[in-house]
Amino acid sequence: MRVEEENVVAPSSPIDRGTEHMAPPQPNRPKRHWLIAIIAVAVMAIVFVSGVLPRVKARETLKRETQQMAVANVLVVQPKKAAGSEELVLPANVQPYISSPIYARTNGYLKKWYVDIGARVRQGQLLAEIETPEVDQQLQQSRANLATAEANLKLSEITANRYQDLLKTDSVAKQDTDNAVGQYNANKAIVQAQQANVRQLEQLQSFEKIYAPFNGVITARNTDIGALISSGTGNQSGLFQIAQPEKLRVYVNVPQAYSQGAKPGLMGELTFTEFPGKRFEGKLVRTAESIDPSTRTLLVEFSVDNPTGTLLSGAYAELHLKIPGAPSTFVVPVNTLLFRSEGLRVATVSDGQNGRKQAELVPISIGHDYGSEVEVVSGLTGNEQVIVNPPDSIISGQEVKIVTPPPQSGQQGGGSK
Repeated sequence: MRVEEENVVAPSSPIDRGTEHMAPPQPNRPKRHWLIAIIAVAVMAIVFVSGVLPRVKARETLKRETQQMAVANVLVVQPKKAAGSEELVLPANVQPYISSPIYARTNGYLKKWYVDIGARVRQGQLLAEIETPEVDQQLQQSRANLATAEANLKLSEITANRYQDLLKTDSVAKQDTDNAVGQYNANKAIVQAQQANVRQLEQLQSFEKIYAPFNGVITARNTDIGALISSGTGNQSGLFQIAQPEKLRVYVNVPQAYSQGAKPGLMGELTFTEFPGKRFEGKLVRTAESIDPSTRTLLVEFSVDNPTGTLLSGAYAELHLKIPGAPSTFVVPVNTLLFRSEGLRVATVSDGQNGRKQAELVPISIGHDYGSEVEVVSGLTGNEQVIVNPPDSIISGQEVKIVTPPPQSGQQGGGSK
């Protein structure tokens, strides 16, 4: 019984129960560890989201922008079809169809002139007279010598005939007869020489009168009464200058690039500053068939009718010439050309992989240079998109992006009223 009593626990007193309720509860340590771990993870997540993730996004953005910037933005144009014919405006030199200086053929002094500059003359019309006293005296002397030679010839002829008749009867020696005949032949030759000398001096005397060689206009008179005249070209300018203006020769130097189109029969039009708004038609009649090595041009001649003499020879004019062009040529701006060591190139845009655009260098050959544009005679089909102002570093296969040029200020919409 005692053992059981010892094991029985006595009920707690009220004081003990109050003390039991006032004691703090024992902490739950496993729950506090999980809470701390969750808070640490949350802090790390916040740090990652606020610090690391923006850096990653910034790095990706920078990479994407760098790739976009590596793609060249280009402007493109399409080759234009070259015109069927091209009008050239070239300086022209207008000359008379015939122009010639008139020189004296004898020596003397100018006795009189009958025409002055601007006079229209006919062929054979007397222009001037020259006094030639020396020639006149020489002619008189020559005629006297001729008369003497003719008298000697007559005497030798009689003697030769007489000796020949006497020789038939053996009255004279054959040697004497031969001498007589030989003297006759010699005198005959002397007469012929004197006759030629007289004709020469008569011809020189006829040159005392200056005649017009063809119908035309006197454009210069370079002598006056009493002036000393020298025969030939001693007077370099000549006594007169005569021109035939009814038809004009127009000489033009065509650049080598257009020389193949300048063929006889091609028509052109002349313009003069003194005739504003008027054009005079001419026809290409001949070419030099050779390129001048100093100017690299082809000299061509146009013929222009001028029956009324409206156009003046020696004038400056502009020739409007339509040169036929090749049917399969194109025109591109000069700022599309690339000068490479392997030759002239243009950069075009073609379709690459994944729908991207890429550059392609195309070799070309150019023809005429129009200043801001050039003619392309081979290498293009006309459907290409040619890059304007391509960078020198561009290569075939390089990715490019076509952009639209900004509108010009003059093309923008209307402003405020």
